[in-house]
Amino acid sequence: MSELPLEPMPTDDASLLETARRAAARASSLQSDARGKVDPSRWTVKGRSDFVTEVDVESERLIVSTLLESFSNHWILAEEGTEHESDGQRAPIRWIIDPLDGTTNFLHGYPEYAVSIAAEDSEGLRAAVVLNSATGELFEASRGAGARRDGQKIRVSDLDDLDLALVGTGFPFKKLNVLPAYLETLSRILRSTAGIRRGGAAALDLCDLASGRLDAFWEYWLMPWDVAAGALIVREAGGVFEELEVPGIESGGAAGRTIADMPP
Repeated sequence: MSELPLEPMPTDDASLLETARRAAARASSLQSDARGKVDPSRWTVKGRSDFVTEVDVESERLIVSTLLESFSNHWILAEEGTEHESDGQRAPIRWIIDPLDGTTNFLHGYPEYAVSIAAEDSEGLRAAVVLNSATGELFEASRGAGARRDGQKIRVSDLDDLDLALVGTGFPFKKLNVLPAYLETLSRILRSTAGIRRGGAAALDLCDLASGRLDAFWEYWLMPWDVAAGALIVREAGGVFEELEVPGIESGGAAGRTIADMPP
């Protein structure tokens, strides 16, 4: 995922996961305390149906400070603008953070929003934590060690019949110019599957895929912080995560046990 000049360092996976869990728990606690208390007049509109609140910003601050307390030489890439580079030219790890995935859900009390934290080294995604702040459900993975939900191993669905598949998606609300292409894909998949679900938080959609609740997932216009943690969790649960190549659309993702099962 990264083209940054990262170099491997002896930072063990257990330490990465423990620190990510601690950071996610701090942000999740803040979100739980703030639920239902955010004044709509204080919402900042980044774009159409795209909001940011002081809870997003403070969650990011808590996460970043927790990570840098343990790993001061690591790099940071976060949705709300925090970027940190170590003093040297190279860093062993870059953290990719969405402090509150599903802000609109959070603002409306819809229980699908999460903290998403991933660690990436020169070989790719290495550790990931996604914490559902509404339910407390914790998903995590480390490269080569499988994926877990609340400490229990998870696997993607083994369903082979697309007609029986439950597929997740997300709407391209930030880029309405791609809506016609999206609706064409939606129409094909709707006619070829058992149903489609839209949760509103890509990190949790990918975790639902990893745990077999969904059989596939696709979305256009995803950013690194939207999918980094979820992508590793899906892969470590035995699934596939790949970027979509759609003419005129710069960023998208599809995931499942096998993307080849998606209809033509």
